[in-house]
Amino acid sequence: MNIFANIPSAIPAELCEVLAAGQGVKIERILSQGHASPPDFWYDQAQSEWVIVLQGSAAVLFKGEEQARVLRAGDYLHIPAHVQHRVTWTDSQQVTLWLAVHYS
Repeated sequence: MNIFANIPSAIPAELCEVLAAGQGVKIERILSQGHASPPDFWYDQAQSEWVIVLQGSAAVLFKGEEQARVLRAGDYLHIPAHVQHRVTWTDSQQVTLWLAVHYS
């Protein structure tokens, strides 16, 4: 398999694909294009997450911070469990490809 294979040219709704999962770990490929978290919505996940942008760009805002963190290809974040965050934007001109690792 190839992480860049079968990427649609347009994505009307964000796509999440589980690539692997095991005891306490899940690895996902996420495809976004112009998507963002709904207004006033904050993720509050039970597991920690490590995420890297492999293609495209996006911005993630942590609750309590004033400015979102802009991620471009190669940039990654560690999001500890229960740290509230939201995606403020993803690139609308190209598909943003995220690789996310959720773990206990």
